[in-house]
Amino acid sequence: MTCSDGERTPGFAAGDVLRDLGAGVFTLDPSGLITYVNPWAERLLGRTAAQMLGHDAHDLLHRSPDGGRVPRERCLMRTPLAGSRDAVEGSEEYFLRGDGVLLPIIWSATALSPEGTPDGVVIVFSDFSLHRHAEERAIAHTAALEALTNRLNLLAEVSSVLMSNMDATAAARKLLPLLVPELGHWAAVDLVDAHSGIPQRVAVRSLARPDRARDLTGPLPGAQQRPEAIRGDEPVLLDAGDLVDAGTPMAAGHRILFDRLGGRWATAVPIRSRRRYYGVLTVARTEVSGPPAEGEMRLLADIGRRLALVLDNTRLYEEQRNVAETMQRQLLAPLPQVDRLRMAARYLPAQRAMEIGGDWYDAFLLADGVMALVIGDVVGHDLQAAVHMAEVRNMLRALAWTHVEPPSMIMRRLDEAVTHTSDAPMATLIFARVEGPEGGPWQLHWVNAGHPPPLLITPEGDTRFLTRGHGPLIGMSATMHLGLSWPDAHEDLPAHSTVLFYTDGLVESRERPIDAGLARLRHHASVLARQPHTRTVDDFCDQLLQRLDPHGDDTALLALRLPSAGAGTPDDHSPPPPPQSAHSPAAPERAAPGSLQERSPVQDLTRATREALDPSHSPEDQATWRRARCTARSGGSFRRRLRTTLSDSL
Repeated sequence: MTCSDGERTPGFAAGDVLRDLGAGVFTLDPSGLITYVNPWAERLLGRTAAQMLGHDAHDLLHRSPDGGRVPRERCLMRTPLAGSRDAVEGSEEYFLRGDGVLLPIIWSATALSPEGTPDGVVIVFSDFSLHRHAEERAIAHTAALEALTNRLNLLAEVSSVLMSNMDATAAARKLLPLLVPELGHWAAVDLVDAHSGIPQRVAVRSLARPDRARDLTGPLPGAQQRPEAIRGDEPVLLDAGDLVDAGTPMAAGHRILFDRLGGRWATAVPIRSRRRYYGVLTVARTEVSGPPAEGEMRLLADIGRRLALVLDNTRLYEEQRNVAETMQRQLLAPLPQVDRLRMAARYLPAQRAMEIGGDWYDAFLLADGVMALVIGDVVGHDLQAAVHMAEVRNMLRALAWTHVEPPSMIMRRLDEAVTHTSDAPMATLIFARVEGPEGGPWQLHWVNAGHPPPLLITPEGDTRFLTRGHGPLIGMSATMHLGLSWPDAHEDLPAHSTVLFYTDGLVESRERPIDAGLARLRHHASVLARQPHTRTVDDFCDQLLQRLDPHGDDTALLALRLPSAGAGTPDDHSPPPPPQSAHSPAAPERAAPGSLQERSPVQDLTRATREALDPSHSPEDQATWRRARCTARSGGSFRRRLRTTLSDSL
C-alpha cells in the first residue's frame, strides 16, 4: 500500500512496530529500490525519507571501509532479492550518511513475502560504532588484564627464585633469565661486596651476545670512591648518549655495558632496603625500541625492592648464623697436648641458623693428672641450647676437677646439679677418663648418659661400639626421682688404636635412621684405619667427615689416637709421633695447657664491613692486637705446663 506522500508501507500489519522499533528499518522492492524508511533510519543516516525513497539502496548507501562503492556481486544485503528465503546478517559494513560520514552498522536482511510470494527485502540496522567502542574497550581491558596477569606471574616467579636462594650471587644469576627478554634485551646486577664495600658486577645476561656478557662480570671500574651509584629510591632512566661524558653519574660502570651489548635506553633500579644499599639492577632495551613505559619502570622498581628484601634476609641470616656459630666455638675447648697421646676435634654447624647450639666436646686434664674426655648434646637447636650447653659443660668441668671419683659418681653429682641449680633441659653425654702410665697400657673408664656409644677402631680395621656404661639422660633421674644410676665401664685400649666420640648429627638425619648411620660409620672407620693416607688422627677425622657428609643437624667429633706400646718410656728411642695439629674448631686465640695456636675460619661479617668503612679498625691494627693478646695467653699456657711438669717430677 502507498501513503499520500508516495511512501509505500509494508504490506503487513507492522507499520507501527517498525516506526518505534529502536533500530533503523527500510524496505526494498524486488528491484532494490527503497520503498519505506522508518524515523530511526532517518536519524541514523542523516537523510530524510524523501531523499531516499525510490533510490537504489545499494548505490545510495552501501560503502566499503575506505568510502568506496561495494561491487553489487559482493553485497550480501541483496541476497534475499535473488530468491533466498533465509535471513542474512553482518557487522563489517558501512552506510554513507547524508553528511558524508561513514556509519559502521550491524544489520540483518530478510525477504518480504506478505502473500507467500517474494515482494522485496526488509533491512534492519543499528549504529555499530557503540558496539565497536564497547568491543574495543573490552579488548583493551582484556589486554590490560593479560598484561597484569603476566606481570603478576613474573613477580611470582621472581619471588620464588629469590626466596629459594640464600646466596646473593646465585639469586642474581637466576633472576636475570626472568627479565631477559621479557622486559629488556640485556640486564645486569651490581652488588656491594659485604667485606670490601666495593661494588661488584655479579651477573650479566644478553641473549644476543652471551660471550660478551660473561666477560663483563667483576669489580666495577672507578667505583671504589662511590659505591652507592643511586642515592634515592626511585629508578633512573639512562640514555646511552648521556653516558659518553666520563663525569656523568654511573658512566664509569654502565658505559661499557652499552658499548659491548648495544642498546639506547636502560632502567637502573636501586637495590635498597630501609636501612641498607646493596647495589643496582639494570635492564636495557636496544635502540629500535623506545624508552620503557612508566608501568614497566614501576615493575622493575618492585623487583629491585624484592631483591633487596631477600638480600636483607640473607644478611640477617648470615649474621645470626655467625653469632650462633661464633658463640658455639667460643664454648668449645682447644685440645691439650699430653705426652704422646694425639687428639683431634671437629665441629660442623647446622645448615640452618636456628639449629646451632647444643653439641659440644671437651678434653682437659684432671687434678690427678688423668685426661678427661667429654662429648655431649643438650636438647634443643637454638642459641638457648648453646647457653644451656655452656652451663652443663662448666658444671661438669668443675665437678670433675674438684672430685677425684669414678665417672659414675661425677655423673650423679652432675645430674643433681643440673636439676637443682639450672633450667637446662635434659642432655646426653659421655664422660671418660683415659688412665695409664706413660708408654701404656691404657684404659678407658667411662659412663654414658643416653649418648651414641663410642667407637673403638684398631689399626687392623677391627671396630667395636663400646655399648656398656649406659644410664639415663642428665636431668632425668633427679628430676623424676627415679633413683637411677650410671654403671662404670672400662675397656683396654690397644696401641695405635683410635677411640671416636661423636654426636648424633654424624649418624642420624631426616633421610637416614640412626641404625643405618651407625653401620655406615663403622664401615668407613674400618676402611680408613687400614689406609696409609690416614696416618694422623686429623687425617682420619677429615676423611671420615668427607665420606659420611653429615648435614642438617650440628655435629661434634672427638677422636683419641693411642701411641705405640712403650712409647715415651726411658727405654724408648723411637721418634715421637707427628705433633698434634693446631687445627681446632674452637674460636681463634683461645689456649689450653699444651695447645698450639689455632686459627678458626669463623668470620664476623659485620666486623669486615666496619673495618672497610673505618680505617682505624684496619686488619693490620687488629692483627697486631691479636698477636699481643695471643703472646700473653701463650705465656700463661706455658706457665701452667711448667707447673704440671714440676708436679709430676716431684
